[in-house]
Amino acid sequence: MVYRLLAVNIEGTLLQSNGRLNKSTKEAIEYVHHKGVHVALVTSRNYHSAKKVAKALKINPMIVAQQGAFVGASIEKPIMVKRMSEELTVELVQMLEKTNSQIMLHHEKYSLGNRFNLPENLLGKTVMYMNDQNIYAQNFVDDISEELMDHPMAPTKIDIIFTEQADQVEMQKLVKDMFPEVEVFMHPGHRLTIVPRGVSKWSGVLYLADHLGVKRTEIVTIGDGMDDIEMIAGAGLGVAMGNADPEVKKAAKWVTRSNDDDGIAYMLREFFRKQHPIDFLQKMNMLK
Repeated sequence: MVYRLLAVNIEGTLLQSNGRLNKSTKEAIEYVHHKGVHVALVTSRNYHSAKKVAKALKINPMIVAQQGAFVGASIEKPIMVKRMSEELTVELVQMLEKTNSQIMLHHEKYSLGNRFNLPENLLGKTVMYMNDQNIYAQNFVDDISEELMDHPMAPTKIDIIFTEQADQVEMQKLVKDMFPEVEVFMHPGHRLTIVPRGVSKWSGVLYLADHLGVKRTEIVTIGDGMDDIEMIAGAGLGVAMGNADPEVKKAAKWVTRSNDDDGIAYMLREFFRKQHPIDFLQKMNMLK
């Protein structure tokens, strides 16, 4: 089998636990790219945060960001963007504001959040927001609902961090029951992500693959989180990291080493060293 698209999750997969990109991982990604294989970085982060990681590579990868709601290599000319309507956003926020939680509405160009003091044990979950302040316009207000009345917003996703896990579980059920127009993803750290219906990391990868003329069987996906299961199970070759949850590993065709033990570099060298460059295969009419 010839693989033509490599889709790699960022958190816990491409990056080490310390948030850094290992040199061997970087070289392995570039090695695959030089064989003519399309590379995509996949993440629940916003576009700007993903682009910051992409800049550490010597290539210009495609980006599937904001849980799959944004697909493209450029913020100016995205391939696809899916949003929640302004009316739906207000309804969701009005319900979410009744809980003790940090609420963040994400547009690909800016975000809107409530002023909320999270407990110390959950502050680490907001690091991605603080790290993006210089590259991503962030606005914090006391009342998001009131702000939306004056400045309507159609976000690609909403992130919520609850102070209590019970609130996270209850709100997931409520949103699913009351708002069929959206999808809800649970994350560690009492966090929920809400996106438009039909949006997921895998749907974003598939949209990109269709745009590039790549078949599902020609896709390699690598991830570690529960929200990576769909793309790992659906790809031609789905790979789980050694640090992934057991359920994620069960969905994979292959399990590599952990993100702190050169898991990406080991897997890519092993699977792509025998694959000829795509342009050579095309010249030899070896691609169907």
